[in-house]
Amino acid sequence: MQEFGKVLVVIGSVVVIVGAVLWKFGSFGPLGRLPGDIAVQRENFSFHFPIVTCLLLSALATLVMWLLRR
Repeated sequence: MQEFGKVLVVIGSVVVIVGAVLWKFGSFGPLGRLPGDIAVQRENFSFHFPIVTCLLLSALATLVMWLLRR
C-alpha cells in the first residue's frame, strides 16, 4: 500500500508542475481549441467546454495505462 501512496505523490507532483508551467506560459498548443470543442461567447458571458480535448486526453491516458500494464 505504501508503493501506491508514493505513486500518487509522484503523479500529483507532475500534475502540479505541468499546471504551473501552463499557467506561466499560457496554452498548450491547440489543446482546448480543437474542432468540436464547445465555446460560447456573449457580451458579458463566456462558456468553454473542451469536450473533444477531454476525449483525446482520455484516449491517450487509456493507451498509456494499457501499455504500462503489459
